[in-house]
Amino acid sequence: MIYPSIDKLLNIVDSKYQLVHISARRSKEITATNHLQMPINKYVSKKNIGRALEEIAEGYIVVKN
Repeated sequence: MIYPSIDKLLNIVDSKYQLVHISARRSKEITATNHLQMPINKYVSKKNIGRALEEIAEGYIVVKN
């Protein structure tokens, strides 16, 4: 995984396990509903898991601790 960087994501989310859980859950939601938070042309990734990680990095998904 090149973008977004894991260091940037771990500044937002406390642990790698929580990051995996949140991104997988959002990826499944994108697959089920086809609803994206950002315009389609702003995504770098073509796959939903990458798009979910990009949404976390951009602050569209707020992680509560």
